[in-house]
Amino acid sequence: MATASATIDIPASADQVWQLIGGFNTLPDWLPFIPKSELSEGGRVRTLQTADGGVVIERLQAFDNAAKAYSYSIEQAPFPATDYLATLKVESHGQGARVTWSGRFTAKGVSDEEVVALFSGIYQGGLEALRANYPA
Repeated sequence: MATASATIDIPASADQVWQLIGGFNTLPDWLPFIPKSELSEGGRVRTLQTADGGVVIERLQAFDNAAKAYSYSIEQAPFPATDYLATLKVESHGQGARVTWSGRFTAKGVSDEEVVALFSGIYQGGLEALRANYPA
C-alpha cells in the first residue's frame, strides 16, 4: 500500500479554516478543479465533477467535527488506484492553522511512485488553492 501527504500552514484560525473545508460537500467552495459536488445517501456520498468533466464518487468514512477531520474513500474515479482512503485534517498551529491532506491506496496498472506522485500533486495543489482563500 502506498501513501501520499501534503501539509500547508494558513494564516487563519483552525475554526475559520474548518468552517470552509469541514463540510463534506464544500470542495467547490475552495478547490478550483472540483466545480461541482452533489450529495446523496443522506450526505454520506458525494459525486464530484472535475474541471475537465471527469466524475469522482467518494464515500464519507469518518467525520469528527471536534477534531476537525474527516476521512473518505473513493468508489469510482479515473485514477490508477484502488483501496483509497484519505483524510483531511485541520489543526491549530501557532497563530494560524495547519492543514494536512493524506491518503493511502494501492496502485493499479502503474507503479507506486506514479500514483504517489499523482496524489501528492493533487493534495499539494488543493492545499495551495485553499491557502489562496486567506491572504496574509
